[in-house]
Amino acid sequence: MELKLIFDKPKTMTDTKTHYCPGCGHGVLHRIVAEVIDELGIKDRVIGIAPVGCAVTAYDYWDIDMCEAAHGRVAAVATGLKRARPDAIVFGYQGDGDLAAIGLAETIHAANRGELITIIFVNNATYGMTGGQMAPTTLVGQVTKTSPKGRNPNNFEGYPLRVAEMIAMLEAPVYVERCMVTSTESVFNTKRAIKKAFTLQMQGKGYSFVEVLSGCPNEWHINPVEANRWIEEEMTKFFPLGVFKDKYPEIK
Repeated sequence: MELKLIFDKPKTMTDTKTHYCPGCGHGVLHRIVAEVIDELGIKDRVIGIAPVGCAVTAYDYWDIDMCEAAHGRVAAVATGLKRARPDAIVFGYQGDGDLAAIGLAETIHAANRGELITIIFVNNATYGMTGGQMAPTTLVGQVTKTSPKGRNPNNFEGYPLRVAEMIAMLEAPVYVERCMVTSTESVFNTKRAIKKAFTLQMQGKGYSFVEVLSGCPNEWHINPVEANRWIEEEMTKFFPLGVFKDKYPEIK
C-alpha cells in the first residue's frame, strides 16, 4: 500500500505519454508541479502558461487551464491573466532560452512591478529543442553547436546570466530560490520551494521565482547519470543553490 501511494499519478497529471528525452528534468518537474497543485487543492483555480521550447506542449501533461505564450512572453501573458482573474493562481513555466534570452525584458519588468504571479524557470544551460545552441546560461568553456570550442567571453560570447540573483536584486519580488532535480533530496527540496511560491501567491504576498537546474543529456551528449553529476559538480559552481530572497521566512 505504501509503494502504491508513492507511485500513484497525481490527479492534476494526464495520461499523455511523455515526449521528453530520457534523463530530461521536465518530466520530474511536471510531476512536482502536479503534486503541489493537488496538495494545495487549487486545481480548479490554477492557470499555467506554457513556453516556446521543449515544454511547449506542457498543457498536454497537466489537467488544468493552460495558455500558450509567444516566445519569451510568458510573464506578460501571466500579468494579463492575473489582472483579469485576480482570484486565479497563475504560474509561468519557462526554459532558459525562453526566459533569459528573448523574454528577459518581460521577466525583469514583471518582477520589478511585483506582479502577483509565480515563475518556474528551468535552466539546462542550452537550447534543447532547436539543437543545442549556446544559451544565455551556457557555462564558460561549455561546448555547444554555436560554441564548438567552448563558450569564450573573449570572443564576445559573454558570460552566463545568473537570473535568480538578478531577480533577487529587485525590490518587489518576495521569494527567489534556486534548486535542482538530480536526486531524491533535491527533488523534495524543489517541491518545497515550488509549494512555497504557490502559497505566497495564494496569500497575496507578491512575485515569486523558482529556478531549477535541470539536465539535457541529449544535447550535452552524455548519459543521464553523467548529466546529473555535471549539474552537481559543475553547474552549481556558477549557479549556487539556495534562497536568494525571502520576505516571508515564516511561511513554509
